[in-house]
Amino acid sequence: MAPGPPSPDPVPPLRRLFPESDRLSVHDLLADLELESRAPVDRPYTLVNFVASADGHAAFRGRSRWLSDDADRDLFHGLREHVDAVMAGTGTLRAERYGRIVRDPERRRRRASSGLTPEPLAVIISRSGDVPSDIPLFSDPGSRVVVFTSAAFDTSNLAAEVNVVRLDRGELTLTTMMRRLRSDHDVRSLLCEGGPTLFGALLQENLVDELFLSLAPKLTGGGTAPAITAGPELAELRTMSLVWALELDGALYLRYALRT
Repeated sequence: MAPGPPSPDPVPPLRRLFPESDRLSVHDLLADLELESRAPVDRPYTLVNFVASADGHAAFRGRSRWLSDDADRDLFHGLREHVDAVMAGTGTLRAERYGRIVRDPERRRRRASSGLTPEPLAVIISRSGDVPSDIPLFSDPGSRVVVFTSAAFDTSNLAAEVNVVRLDRGELTLTTMMRRLRSDHDVRSLLCEGGPTLFGALLQENLVDELFLSLAPKLTGGGTAPAITAGPELAELRTMSLVWALELDGALYLRYALRT
């Protein structure tokens, strides 16, 4: 998902329902994530972030932004502030017209002061090499991008800093990509922003540690929009533990840890 820029007005504190009752700003809520210390030795600690309608769809009229609200956008940009890298599928990149991952100078300053690079690494995987190089992400010289692909990908006319990792088709798996991110790029924390097919593939390879889910008090009324996961059914159900639940104006903001 890729909501628009954060609202210029401060988001009111969210009402925490679990594990204890209080009110917290999004900034305070995310301040103690400590993701880097949780990273396994062979891959990044991986978060997935989605918004969904109350009737289970991840988009309306082809876009996730119609389901989003100010608090969800604040969480969206806040999570980007705390990770080494951000990943999205090519369909999501194209539909949402991704640009530079962290545009706010103050967020970049806070990242640098916490020991992170000012700009997260943008991560893309594509077997076909059909990457939407016309999106703003690639025209911004401040963007840092790594593309994992088994096909040729021309970077000669791109303003962004782009590193292409060519792998044989048989080797181009999410597990291999994760291992290379950890060993070659020192990525300890990774945020996946969709889409549903990429989330489903990550689950198939058992590569997800946490799910952040904003549940919008909105109904799509059907349609063809997918759920937050797509692809083959898992061999077994994956269970999760609720880390927190918050509410604002009827919307729920949930954080789950996937059980091993």
